[in-house]
Amino acid sequence: MKRFLDWFNDLYPVWLISLAIIAFVRPESMLWFGKEWIFWALATSMLGMGLTLSLDDFRRIGSMPGSVALGFACQYTLMPLGGWLVGKILKLPTDMAVGIILVASCPGGMASNVISYLAKANVALSVALTLASTLLAFFFTPAWTSVLAGKHVPVDAIGMCLSALKLTVAPVLLGVLIRWTRPKLADQIGAYGPTVAVLAFTLVTGGIVAASAKDIGANFAQLTLAAVLLHLLGYALGYTVPKVLRYPESFCRTVSIEVGMQNGGLAASLARQHFPAMPLAAAAAVFSGVLQNLLGALLAAWWKRRPPNA
Repeated sequence: MKRFLDWFNDLYPVWLISLAIIAFVRPESMLWFGKEWIFWALATSMLGMGLTLSLDDFRRIGSMPGSVALGFACQYTLMPLGGWLVGKILKLPTDMAVGIILVASCPGGMASNVISYLAKANVALSVALTLASTLLAFFFTPAWTSVLAGKHVPVDAIGMCLSALKLTVAPVLLGVLIRWTRPKLADQIGAYGPTVAVLAFTLVTGGIVAASAKDIGANFAQLTLAAVLLHLLGYALGYTVPKVLRYPESFCRTVSIEVGMQNGGLAASLARQHFPAMPLAAAAAVFSGVLQNLLGALLAAWWKRRPPNA
């Protein structure tokens, strides 16, 4: 069973793209996966993440405060400002600009830990950064969205805070609590955590593509360009800043991946819930999720052939 699950998880981009194409061509096949399903799918995947974490993971953050602080600062400054810049450069329509800013203001995605492993980066730091950015997303995601997108449309920052708490902090902490009190149960359930996350975001992608198929078709080129530019900018800046500060190569790779890969599922869910009149906002989040994984996989393949010296 473990070999099958590993095989299934490794083909995550394949399932993601395949279902996105099906949902785009035949929207009726995925229209059933609406807002409520999206919420519970993401909350369940976050619970799975929490089940894989132990108190040692939290202690790890304390053991390398400088590294985590730099990575965290890059995550919540470079990407939100990069999202705003992409909107300005491409002169995106309001709803698409809001979606790109929302994606850029989200925490790191769970897939970044896998990409960090493949890229021979610092996996322990990757896990610490994903955890730190996820636990504080309830504040930073609404705050940046309000500052940068609030000029375009009204942003319910408090409501978004509560949504982010429900989608990220609460299920992650519940998973950690289960692992602390019932470690054997956590091991049994947690073994399926990565697979649940793969299924969750794949289905979220399908549901949002189906609901926005007409808008996506009319704006396909612009959506693709915006998402690719956003994540290339994140990968490049996330690598350059620690490199200039003379951090080790493995650290630079880790920060690059953490900054460049966002939690597209969270962005898509928040867009559906808080910007329901803007289907392109959620569509931008979905495109982001698909393309960041493809770009991350290509980057990992490049770095895998070039082991870091330090």
